[in-house]
Amino acid sequence: MQFKTKGVCSQMIHFDIEDDKVHNVEFVGGCAGNTQGVARLIEGMPVDEAISRMEGIQCGFKGTSCPDQLAKALKEATGK
Repeated sequence: MQFKTKGVCSQMIHFDIEDDKVHNVEFVGGCAGNTQGVARLIEGMPVDEAISRMEGIQCGFKGTSCPDQLAKALKEATGK
């Protein structure tokens, strides 16, 4: 799946959901170390847990962040 981000440095997020678990997260753009860290930390994590851990995280004064955008993407992909 892919999700076009809004309000952050990354432009796109690619990911898979298999058996209600998050896999293969890849951010296009953004802070490479941070986005790779987020991707590795949630690999294999249940979707609901990933959403609850990342939703609402802010980056500076942006009102959102790359992790928050990933939570939005997961919600959109699963209809939650």
